[in-house]
Amino acid sequence: MAKQKENPMRKISVEKITLNFGAGKDQNLLKKGVKLLKMISGVDPVETKTNKRIAQWGLRIGLHVGTKITLRGKEAQELLKRLLKAKDDVLSEKMFGPNGNFSFGIPEYIDIPGTKYDPDIGIMGLEVAVTITKPGYRVKQRKIRPAKIGKKHALNAQQSIEFMKKEYGIKIGEAS
Repeated sequence: MAKQKENPMRKISVEKITLNFGAGKDQNLLKKGVKLLKMISGVDPVETKTNKRIAQWGLRIGLHVGTKITLRGKEAQELLKRLLKAKDDVLSEKMFGPNGNFSFGIPEYIDIPGTKYDPDIGIMGLEVAVTITKPGYRVKQRKIRPAKIGKKHALNAQQSIEFMKKEYGIKIGEAS
């Protein structure tokens, strides 16, 4: 009896990782955040602006309040391995969303292997958001005739956890 091949459309992969840093209205902190993300990833970050005016918080439309970087492909996978080491390869089940995507925070960037302390930056943290996908997920994002992902093909948190255990060797527990 011939062994059945695994369906290539069910192969789970990391689509992208996004590194976020929120500074609020403190522009000096924002400059440090831009420097931090550039140091970690080697890519120039994009600054994010406010869309609303919130007088109580001192925010106005167009004020730069954060910075982010999106990485895909091999760069994303290599950086994700380093970022998971900063969490000791332990993630909590609560970090995984219903669609299989997950995010976690790194309180101090010096925990990331290969990153040295920079006195100009000080001690700061960042957030990492990871998007997990399967082939065929593009149908919900395309411009012409977008469609829904079927229930059998859609990712869930448990599938994402199993993928991360197998590919990246993470453990599920109480993350630090």
